[in-house]
Amino acid sequence: MKVPVISRVGDSLTSRRSARIWAAAVFAVILVLFGALSSIQAPTRSASSLVEGSDSAQVAELLAANTSDSKSSALLVASRTDGHALSEADNTAIDKQAVALSQDAEVAAGRTMASEDQQAAMVPLTWDTVSDTADRQKLNEIRNWIQEHPIQELSVQVTGATAFAVDITNAFAGADFTLLAVTVGIVAVLLILTYRSPVLWLIPLLVVAIADRSASLVANLLGNAFNLTFDSGVLSVLVFGAGTNYALLLISRYRDELQKNDDHRQALSKAWAASFEAILTSNLTVVLALLTLGLAVMEDTRGLGIVCAAGLLIAAIFVLFLLPPVLAMCGRKAFWPLIPRPGQESKKENFFGRAARAVMTRPGLNLAALAVLLMVLAGALTGTRIGLDQTQQFRTATESSSAMQTLAEHFPAGETQPITILAQGTAIQALRDEFSGVENVKRVGESTQLGTTQWQQVSVISAVEPSSAMAQDLVADLRDAAATESAGQVLIGGQSAEQLDSHQMHLRDLFVIAPLIMVICFVMLGWLTRSWRTALALGLVNLLSAATAVGLGSLVSSAVFEADALDVQVPLLAFVFLVALGVDYTIFLTQRVRQDAQSLTLREAVVLAASRTGSVITSAGLVLAGVFAALATLPLTVLGQLGLIVGLGVLLDTFVVRTLLLPALFAVLGSSKHPLFGTTSSPAKATAEPTVQKENKINA
Repeated sequence: MKVPVISRVGDSLTSRRSARIWAAAVFAVILVLFGALSSIQAPTRSASSLVEGSDSAQVAELLAANTSDSKSSALLVASRTDGHALSEADNTAIDKQAVALSQDAEVAAGRTMASEDQQAAMVPLTWDTVSDTADRQKLNEIRNWIQEHPIQELSVQVTGATAFAVDITNAFAGADFTLLAVTVGIVAVLLILTYRSPVLWLIPLLVVAIADRSASLVANLLGNAFNLTFDSGVLSVLVFGAGTNYALLLISRYRDELQKNDDHRQALSKAWAASFEAILTSNLTVVLALLTLGLAVMEDTRGLGIVCAAGLLIAAIFVLFLLPPVLAMCGRKAFWPLIPRPGQESKKENFFGRAARAVMTRPGLNLAALAVLLMVLAGALTGTRIGLDQTQQFRTATESSSAMQTLAEHFPAGETQPITILAQGTAIQALRDEFSGVENVKRVGESTQLGTTQWQQVSVISAVEPSSAMAQDLVADLRDAAATESAGQVLIGGQSAEQLDSHQMHLRDLFVIAPLIMVICFVMLGWLTRSWRTALALGLVNLLSAATAVGLGSLVSSAVFEADALDVQVPLLAFVFLVALGVDYTIFLTQRVRQDAQSLTLREAVVLAASRTGSVITSAGLVLAGVFAALATLPLTVLGQLGLIVGLGVLLDTFVVRTLLLPALFAVLGSSKHPLFGTTSSPAKATAEPTVQKENKINA
């Protein structure tokens, strides 16, 4: 009989001579890759939140193109450390400091403005714009000068758009190394606990670490070649999490085969061939799901999806084609001291098998109860607000956010960041009157001509905090009013408008991309199960699990991060990771059930598959949840929320969906009339099919 290609590749990867050749070839490619790409720097994080083509982006472009002098600005904010009102001496000291700062730091300091309650003062600072890098350097010079020239009993801070950009950059200084160290530490501890071997844990960890470095180099190449922006920390978390999961699955099958075969190379070859389909299906599902992010409007989402897809593909390649040769050369002794040998009796039914058998005694009732529980938890989504205020972007207070908070407490909300209106071809006075009647508009300024253009510029001062959700609602109301009143073109920009445009485009990306991801999962599950009915049921379970994780995560997030909303990036990224990564465990269990169902009744196949995969899926789930929890070490709220939600979702998939819900679902779906799995062209499958269908009866 002709040997299948997969078996022949497995033999080649593990044989005495070929294993060394494979390992040498892969390491040669790695050396070439490192040598060629190590000099490429990671793309600079984008400080702009403008959505290309949006009203706010057009306003920013028109202002930049028609302003005679290009200036950057910041706000110096002063208040007493004891919270009391500023005295005359304090105001005099602030004025003197502003004058000295303007001379020494070469900036223009405006008039000092005190709040009505006299508890805070602000001084506008401006300087000539050369580049974003030069603006950030100037901002750091200003802050350093202020630290070197303190005013007794006064807190003096600097805020503004450039200040926020600098604080974000400073927050990530060294953060990638910290995240990588925490991630490696978590993976190492969990692998040691899983294998209980002083040697074996090092092998997959080193392979995945090399894959992570390779993925980072390729990501830098892609980022510079296609102008992509991405977060390298999330990339490392995904590569370590998914790569370790693939390694756990392969080594688990290898351990099983070692208890049946005297030849460890033959055992490894069989394990590789048996694991290949599950790893490939799982990896392609995640990769294709991430590639759909390339359709996103938002640049950060698009860049992250493309480089993470490349990273996970690299992780699978390393696990499938480097890990087996290394394991083959190490031999059985890599498992020391718990070396698996032929003839060793292993318990066929463990806790996971008993749990599966228990839920299948009354599968319909148990399935309904579990589904209702998940839907109740998912119901928290109805009360989840999307969109953080600017001051909530950081998990710990920064100078820019603290100063902005001081401004919001003591100055009229919209004075510091007015809404900018550009209008042409319309009755400007009638438009101003219409805007004056909109709720939460405090004042509408006079119109002025923008340069030599036909655009008229108007500033609208809001009565609400510019970075709040109410300010975004105000922008939407102003746009509605403009559409009703204006006969020409009206563009509304400014910070609040930029946040609204970003918010709307993130939601657009979610509504466009999420259905595509579900279609991809359905297709991949259909290919695995050869049954659209089973694939649809598994896909719906996966969707319900993801919704439950986001709902539960939003509740926990409000307590952990003290934020009453999710960042606009979190819903889509969490959905992608939860659905694409969560389906991994469904694929691992389903593939094992399908294999065992060729010779057993469906009930016994599910119990046996749950027993055999229980430990490895639990270990994989803990690893993946742990590495996503490592995102909490980073200072941005969006990454903390993402790590929390995905971590909770993975644990939910591991301990509830895979352990209890899927066995009950398999029992409900499987029958002699409607078999759980379709037929394949495999000779072994075709031979076993009549017996399987005959024995597949389960009392629901």
